[in-house]
Amino acid sequence: MNPAIEARQLGLRQPDNAWGAAHQHVLERIDLSIPEGAVVGLVGRNGAGKSTLMRCLLGLTTPDEGESWLLGAPSRKLPDSVLERLGYAAQTPDLFPRMTGWEHLEEMAAVYPDVHQPDAVALACRLDLSLGKRAQLLSLGDQQKLAVVLALAHDPDLLLLDEPVASLDPISRRDFMRALFAMRRKPGPRTVLVSSHLLSDLERVVSHVMFLREGRLQLFVEWDEAVEHLRCLPRAERPPQLAPGELHWATGQMLVDARQHPQAASAPALGMEDLLELLNS
Repeated sequence: MNPAIEARQLGLRQPDNAWGAAHQHVLERIDLSIPEGAVVGLVGRNGAGKSTLMRCLLGLTTPDEGESWLLGAPSRKLPDSVLERLGYAAQTPDLFPRMTGWEHLEEMAAVYPDVHQPDAVALACRLDLSLGKRAQLLSLGDQQKLAVVLALAHDPDLLLLDEPVASLDPISRRDFMRALFAMRRKPGPRTVLVSSHLLSDLERVVSHVMFLREGRLQLFVEWDEAVEHLRCLPRAERPPQLAPGELHWATGQMLVDARQHPQAASAPALGMEDLLELLNS
C-alpha cells in the first residue's frame, strides 16, 4: 500500500536570535512513512516540534530541507483533489468569531461536497456542543469540540489533529476518540495523525506511536509491537556485543528489544509515559 503520509529528510531551521546570526533546527532530517489506515499518536514534550511537523506536512509552513507528501501529493502544492480528502484541527481552533456552529457547517458544505450535516450534528450532540452560539462566546473546550466536528464533517480520508482534546473533560475525550472511527461513510479506512499529552487516551486507540524530541524523530513503531517487545534494563546489565545505535541510553537504564536480548523478556512492559520518560532522559 502507498503511504498516506511520507517525509524524506524534512528539516526546518529558525534564527537563534533577532539578527539571525545562528540557526537551530526546529525539525531535523525527519524520515517518515505512515501507511494508509494507521492511527498514529504523535508524542513529545512541549517544544518537541509536533505542531511544526503537522504544519509542514500540510504545506502551511515551508520547510528549509527535504520534502513531504500527503496521499501521494507534495505538501508544498497540494491539489484540490487531495485537500478535499484532508481534515485538520489546530491546537488553537481556527474559527470565525462571529459565526455560529451552524454557519461554520454551512460554509464547510459550500466548499466540501462530502459534508454530511446529520453526522456532524450527531457528533456535536454527543460532545454536548451547542451549534447555535457564536464561536467567540464558546469556552476553549467547546471551540475545540467545534473544530473537531468541522474537521470530521466531510468524512476525510486523512485526519491531522493537534492536541484536539486538551481542554475536554474525560467523558468528552472518550466520546471524541470513539467518533474518530464511527463517523466513516466512505469505503476504506481513515488515516489519523493525532498529537496529545494525554497518553492514556492515545494508548487506547493508536496503531502506531511516534516520539519527537527537539525536532528529531526518536522512535516510530507499531504500538502493539512496542508493548510486546520493548523493555527497560538497568545499565549495569548491558548486553554484550551491541551494535552501534542498538540501544537508547537513559540515565542509569537502557531501552532494548527483547527479541534481540532475551534476558530482557521478564522485564515489565512499558507504557507511553514510560517510553516518553526514557527517551527524554
